[in-house]
Amino acid sequence: MAQLIQVTPQGLYCPQGDFYVDPWGKVARAVVTHGHSDHARLGSQQYFCSAASVPILQHRLPQAGEIRPLAYGEAVQLGDATVSLHPAGHILGSAQVRIAAEGEVWVVTGDYKRCDDPTCEPFEVVPCDALITEATFGAPVYQWQPGAETVGEIYQWWMANRRAGLTSLLFCYALGKAQRVLAELRRFTDEEVYTHGAVEAITAIYRDQGVAMLPTRVTTDLPKDHSYTGALIIAPPSAHRSVWMKRFKNVSTGFASGWMRVRGHRRRRGYQRGFVLSDHADWPGLLRTVRETGAQRIYVTHGYKDLLARYLSHEGYAAQSLDTLFTGDDTEATVAESAAI
Repeated sequence: MAQLIQVTPQGLYCPQGDFYVDPWGKVARAVVTHGHSDHARLGSQQYFCSAASVPILQHRLPQAGEIRPLAYGEAVQLGDATVSLHPAGHILGSAQVRIAAEGEVWVVTGDYKRCDDPTCEPFEVVPCDALITEATFGAPVYQWQPGAETVGEIYQWWMANRRAGLTSLLFCYALGKAQRVLAELRRFTDEEVYTHGAVEAITAIYRDQGVAMLPTRVTTDLPKDHSYTGALIIAPPSAHRSVWMKRFKNVSTGFASGWMRVRGHRRRRGYQRGFVLSDHADWPGLLRTVRETGAQRIYVTHGYKDLLARYLSHEGYAAQSLDTLFTGDDTEATVAESAAI
């Protein structure tokens, strides 16, 4: 039984190929699943990633070493291992890493989701002997409705605020979530949306790759006395209660995240409205993925890793949790929510 991935102080290491998957230390060769900051870090000499991830990595890691793009499904030989990337459905360019060596196939999912998203390639089931899966939302309480339905709720909130003379300020992660909202909103309107500069920079990268979204205008391009009454503004969570917010009057705030599934989390974070929208697999999606890959050895990283590993062990899988530095999303909320289990 080959061991194709080992947990080391620098990250997930494949000795057969002498490379790391999403390393958190300085290494010679990294295979990166996607552009979120807990998976794509500075310090590696060479990066392999999906072609769609290249401009995202160049934006977020401007001093990175050599970046080598791979098409989905394209195989590359690294040492004694054959490596290919396959769609993960998490954000634009997100990939699972398939590693074949010594007669076995291992898959590292990175972050992924199983529901529809107009901004990225859908998740591809990759059969394997061993699966290393995330568990950001690996508890039964976390179950999602289709994204289009949740974004429909965002649109109705926006329109209700407009009728009340309010400005709608929606907070969500600048890479992936914001663009997904902008794309899904096209089902309901063609109206322009205002954006925070951090959101606009990533949105421009998505547009350059052909992702259709609502038109946007960055707030910093406008006079400070500009009226936003009735408008929708999208910003990252880091902007909440910041100096940037002082330009807006009569605001209703919302937060789009899977964490909004748990009652009380919105109140503790100080938002007036919560929308359950995640770019990670929910509990049924995690179980479905384990089942469909055919893997019998399951390794679970970050999030509710211990809970999911225990459940899978009870279901007859050889499952265990792995300690990593992955967090689930940029500036993601604390995972521990005892009330959710």
